[in-house]
Amino acid sequence: MRQPTFRGAGVALVTPFREDGAVDYAALERIIELVIEEGIGFIVSLGTTGEAVTLSAEECREVFNFTIRQVDKRVLLVGGLFGSNYTEKLVAGIKRYDLEGFDAIMSSSPAYSKPPQEGIFRHYMAVEEVSPVPIIIYNVPGRTGSNVSAETVLRLAEASDKFIAVKEASGDLVQAMQIIKNRPDDFLVLSGEDPITLPMIAAGGDGAISVIANAYPRHFSEMVQAALGGDYTTAQRLNLELLDVHPWLYEEGNPVGIKAAMEILGHCRRQVRLPLVPLSEKSYKQLKAAMNLVPVFSGAGA
Repeated sequence: MRQPTFRGAGVALVTPFREDGAVDYAALERIIELVIEEGIGFIVSLGTTGEAVTLSAEECREVFNFTIRQVDKRVLLVGGLFGSNYTEKLVAGIKRYDLEGFDAIMSSSPAYSKPPQEGIFRHYMAVEEVSPVPIIIYNVPGRTGSNVSAETVLRLAEASDKFIAVKEASGDLVQAMQIIKNRPDDFLVLSGEDPITLPMIAAGGDGAISVIANAYPRHFSEMVQAALGGDYTTAQRLNLELLDVHPWLYEEGNPVGIKAAMEILGHCRRQVRLPLVPLSEKSYKQLKAAMNLVPVFSGAGA
């Protein structure tokens, strides 16, 4: 099944909220248009950055439907389906869900229960059995509490060609390189940590699913494309231009920081839902100061 190609720069899209906490669809439309116009190759709707865990099932469906209509097949589209702590619950949800309009789903491993690698493997194989579309494995141990090892990722990639990629967000470059070295030829390794996307591509990775690309889609997408094309002079310059912004996006958690950055740029409010709270004024000022130092985008040869 490994047909769609997610090589390049993707964005884990924010879900903007109005002041009353409702989804701000006018802002979501603007952000979708921005990232497409500025070169993002694919969009992930309702990943971690999209705050899916604080949306109701009805709201998730509404955001998905709106995003499918707005994207209108202009770029590839991924639906974020978080790995339930109970495998059978997630499997039942996938069976009920209409995934028409998505090119793939992305699902994290189960959280809280800290399953062994065999349990993680069986969990994903249960998802594979019922998913009508390709699957991106999402390894984010900082949130789930358990790492999907390189061996398990490779085992899944060999077990089924429905597994088309891994979003590797462990921050462990050695683990990423182990997957890159031993993967099937058509299985992609995507960075889930923006600050190490460039070294991961240099090691043989295929791109990223990015947070900062919400605010700087042209910068990030051109950095990724330059690196994939071997133009490391341009890639290094663009990467370093964003380097000092990254820490402030995570100082008080994601998507708290990127929502604040989007407000600074005039794209949406910094509004988040409890248990998250908006970025503090102190961090907001420091984020803004870092963003003020980012040069206006200039491409190759600048």
